[in-house]
Amino acid sequence: MKSQKTAYPLSVWLALVSVYVIWGSTYLAIRFAIATIPPFLMAGTRFLTAGLLLYIWTRWKGEARPQPGHWRSSAVIGFFLIVVANGGVSWVEQKVPSGIAALLVGIVPLWMVILEWAGKGGERPRLPTWIGIFLGMLGIVLLVFSRKGPGELQVNPWGEACLIFTSLAWAYGSLYARSASLPPSALLATSMEMITGGVLLLLLAFGLGEAREFHPTLMTFSSMEAWVYLTLIGSLVGFTSYIWVLQKSTPALASTYAFVNPVIAVLLGWLWAGESLTPSLFLSAGLIVTAVVLITLKPGKRLKNI
Repeated sequence: MKSQKTAYPLSVWLALVSVYVIWGSTYLAIRFAIATIPPFLMAGTRFLTAGLLLYIWTRWKGEARPQPGHWRSSAVIGFFLIVVANGGVSWVEQKVPSGIAALLVGIVPLWMVILEWAGKGGERPRLPTWIGIFLGMLGIVLLVFSRKGPGELQVNPWGEACLIFTSLAWAYGSLYARSASLPPSALLATSMEMITGGVLLLLLAFGLGEAREFHPTLMTFSSMEAWVYLTLIGSLVGFTSYIWVLQKSTPALASTYAFVNPVIAVLLGWLWAGESLTPSLFLSAGLIVTAVVLITLKPGKRLKNI
């Protein structure tokens, strides 16, 4: 494994920048997609389509057929990462601006630290980590309890609470995936997680009656365009680039997406969707991003893959 001082080739940095931009832009794309497509139906079809395409490609490249146990593990991971986390974000963005959603999802490293510490043989957080946890919580409190005033941004506390829960689900699912029985190929495993998660999301969508409420003739071009972008670029290219960066660099470098994506999302929401940039938002964003940096980039120790 390379050290953190290694000068990575340009291809690694280009792939990492693509992850920054692509994953940072998916929050705004979700907002456009759910404008005329029910959220769980949109997310389910998106992930199922992307998963099937990636699964067919990996099998065609020669990957072995997954074992039944691999599918069971993928279903558990897909439930937490795809259904609860991504499906939850898609649902919440009906009530919360995309930039705010990205900021709160960016606290995943905070949950990772807490869950790892609480687990068997967990490592006690160091002082920078405790400072990061404090700053992150302070930023969340400021964001959630902001109220609309002259030039201020209206916040939906219930939507914010749901986003915090989805971040917890992503962290738990990521920790579970570390020891789960999965295929050796990371791409094949990713495709299986997207397939199982997509199927579960579609079952949820049908159970909630979203299929009956959806009228394809009323779907706008911007929603259809956003769905295609989320499927082909957000899921396929984004995930593939991230996995490639993990293979060619260190988890610490790859995981910097956690504090770059929210910045991208906030700026894109402001440029393309007219979302407000307010003093309280800037302060909250600064606290949360600083917290994630402190938690993620520990001096002298590489971050585990999240």
